[in-house]
Amino acid sequence: MIKESSVQSYRDLKVWQESMNLAESCYKLTQVFPKEETYGMITQIRRAGVSIPANIAEGYGRRTRGEYIQFLYIAQGSLKELETHLLLSIRVELTSSLNITAVLNQCESTGKLLLLLIRALENKG
Repeated sequence: MIKESSVQSYRDLKVWQESMNLAESCYKLTQVFPKEETYGMITQIRRAGVSIPANIAEGYGRRTRGEYIQFLYIAQGSLKELETHLLLSIRVELTSSLNITAVLNQCESTGKLLLLLIRALENKG
């Protein structure tokens, strides 16, 4: 596994830290959603949000760089899924665009970090 000397664990990765902040924001955002969405949009947003750092961590623990990259692509897919759920939440009036904007900005910054890590790992091959 390729690991920089300053990175001792997946927890040292900026992308993992940012994605954990994003997952936390998802939980806080959905706390005010209507209770009838408990098994609908609330669950979808939370699961997609949690999936991002979870896949980064799981990939980091895999044996090969190729496996690691595959899990990072899965995390990237979960990020796009999350963005879609957030945008739909505005369209169906579960929340306002004002509430979603900060979380979408976190999605964007997390996505950029994820792409940088993927490219760095692919270029080391």
